[in-house]
Amino acid sequence: MWRLENRIQPYAWGSTTALSELLGRAPTGAPEAELWLGAHPSAPSIAEGAGALDALVAANPLRTLGHATASRSGGTLPFLLKVLAVEQPLSLQAHPSKAQAEAGFAREEAAGMPRAAPTRSYKDANHKPELVCALTPFDALCGFRPAADTARLLRGLDVPALRVHLGALEGGAAGALERLFRWVLTLPHGERTSLVQAVGAAVEREVAGFEKELLWARRLARAYPSDVGLVGALLLNLLTLEPGQALYLPAGNLHAYLHGTAVELMANSDNVLRGGLTPKHVDVDELLRVLVFDAAPARVLRPSVGREQVYAAPIWDFRLSKLELTHAAPLTVERWSADLLFCVQGEVAVRCGDQTLSLHRGQSVFLAADEGPAALSGAGAVFRATVNAEASE
Repeated sequence: MWRLENRIQPYAWGSTTALSELLGRAPTGAPEAELWLGAHPSAPSIAEGAGALDALVAANPLRTLGHATASRSGGTLPFLLKVLAVEQPLSLQAHPSKAQAEAGFAREEAAGMPRAAPTRSYKDANHKPELVCALTPFDALCGFRPAADTARLLRGLDVPALRVHLGALEGGAAGALERLFRWVLTLPHGERTSLVQAVGAAVEREVAGFEKELLWARRLARAYPSDVGLVGALLLNLLTLEPGQALYLPAGNLHAYLHGTAVELMANSDNVLRGGLTPKHVDVDELLRVLVFDAAPARVLRPSVGREQVYAAPIWDFRLSKLELTHAAPLTVERWSADLLFCVQGEVAVRCGDQTLSLHRGQSVFLAADEGPAALSGAGAVFRATVNAEASE
């Protein structure tokens, strides 16, 4: 069992206060976007007295991960836990499936593209399904809205260039959303600029039932006045997660996080295919290859009832749960693989075997697979990340 020191990613969209408040220290004055807890080689956690977590796992995968996890993951920690502090909207983005990631990574490696190249789409060969759980109210775009609802919004905006697509959307024609989105992203530059300008002006109108969508669209239009991602954002479900609510985002789901603080658990990957609302590279062809155009309302996840509140996700790579403790009710959890525990409230003591560590808000610990059950006591709340032994994927 090792206490962890975790790295912060200072991306420009991050909050200047949220992570410093969580970690109990003074703000730096600069944006702090993501706190990474795990063994991704780009920013591995440091295990107290043992060095970088990726090297620690690689040196003894059977002990740290357990035989089953080590065999299935190739000897690497299969998940990455983050805390997101979103002050400005992130880009529209999607993540590849495992097969798509393996093929894309191999293709870019064979082409000799440096892994840090800004035009590179695949930083590794892994997929990146995600589960995000709100710590504060958390605004997000997630998945394509049902076509008939999108048609109602677009008809209310009455942008001439979009009228030709409305009949197919309203009639439920197969592939209508995909054709619209593909058309938007592949327009010649001049036509795309004209479309974005027209949509940016149109979102100043009011359309009944879409008040919050248009409020966010105006913000995005001001932040990205020439970015075609504004049009893409109008096709997606907008929702606000309340604290404790979560979303699961499988491969191919187009999404964007807009504002708030959340815990995010994902497969151990940094593969991002962007679709707009960003100055970064947008690989249109690859994005269109990985997107899934199923249109449905976004499904909000709530945890199971019990001392360990589990957020169900159909993925083997990770399992997220929350443990809430009081002084009168300590808790022991059985373990089958490596665990990351992250304290978000109060003070919690963690005992494995004859070793005990105390976690305050913002502190974390890595538990090796061979350390047996974990006994937790105190008063507080802890997120637990481990593998999902019950999933087949």
